[in-house]
Amino acid sequence: MTPKRTAEVTKARYFADEDENEAKTATTELDITVEDGEKEPNDNNKQSKSDIPAIVPVLPLRGLVVYPQTAIPLTVGQPRSIKLVDDVISGDRLIALVAAKDPDMETPGPDDVYQIGTLASIHRLFRAPDGTIRLLVQGLARIRIDEYTENEPYLRAKVTAIPETLEDTVEVEALVRNVADQFTRLADLVPNIPSELITNAVNVEELDPLQLAYAISTYIRIGLGDAQAILELESTDAKLRRLMTILSKELEVLELGRKIQTEAQTEMEKVQREYYLREQLKAIQRELGESDEQMVEVETFRKKIAEAGMPEEAQKEAERELDRLSKLPTAAAEYGVIRTYLDWMTTLPWSKTTEDNLNIAHARVILDEDHYGLKDIKERIL
Repeated sequence: MTPKRTAEVTKARYFADEDENEAKTATTELDITVEDGEKEPNDNNKQSKSDIPAIVPVLPLRGLVVYPQTAIPLTVGQPRSIKLVDDVISGDRLIALVAAKDPDMETPGPDDVYQIGTLASIHRLFRAPDGTIRLLVQGLARIRIDEYTENEPYLRAKVTAIPETLEDTVEVEALVRNVADQFTRLADLVPNIPSELITNAVNVEELDPLQLAYAISTYIRIGLGDAQAILELESTDAKLRRLMTILSKELEVLELGRKIQTEAQTEMEKVQREYYLREQLKAIQRELGESDEQMVEVETFRKKIAEAGMPEEAQKEAERELDRLSKLPTAAAEYGVIRTYLDWMTTLPWSKTTEDNLNIAHARVILDEDHYGLKDIKERIL
């Protein structure tokens, strides 16, 4: 494989201990500050096994998986999480980040989080006026929770580093190119993806395949189960294959959504254009003193309704439908339905009556003239 370079990716969609809709994130380093007297942690993304403390504080995350080699903002608001951060920043700033199995659980315990997580360091810290703490953390290495040693005031556990497996093969290179191509297409459909991440995806020869997988997984819409699976899979080959499947599905959904939106927009523009042209035509006809065919038809129906002698309720209904007809374009499907209804309403003999003829013999003659045979039925009618 070719030389590698490091790229930090910030995903501002997820937070620990706080609902997404209520959270606010810093999108640049200027928005997140280091408090006075706090030292800057080492920027090295690689964490050797010997550098990992025997016991580290564990911060459960709700609906989020943090990966090695990626930077991500978090917001903590629970008292025990704030206590954890306060203790960590005065020391080596290392914490274990593990995802809760149920994102809706308020206070996950040892049995409620995944066993595989990420060791991370706190790079930036900002205390908000509402009492919450906003962090920028840097993922360092995959870890396994071996044993929890404390539950209060926050979780602490013994952890073991899990080495990453990177296969330097043609197959991995092909997978990297496919994933990068899919992500580039996805970036055209999704706003707010950082340009540096897109650039890295295009220049795949310069990027670590493992880092590419983690960076893209951080920024795309992905379910918690899939996100955790990408972290837990042992080989880079397997991670890239899983990511490629996720990207394919997301692309299919987004492209279909764009197609539907385009069709709806085209139809709406067509209707608006037709309405605009009709209004222009009406204005021109008024200027020329010509009658609008639709308005002529409306006035004809109005006159017929007035002359039909309808009962009050029937006349109100007919006038209501006539008002609807006057506002519809003639090309509308409903226009013909309302027109037929009004035509039927105005042709009914509302005020016309005839004298009843109760002569049975005359009725028999009429039945025989109009209907051949059917003797039994005629007898029953008569």
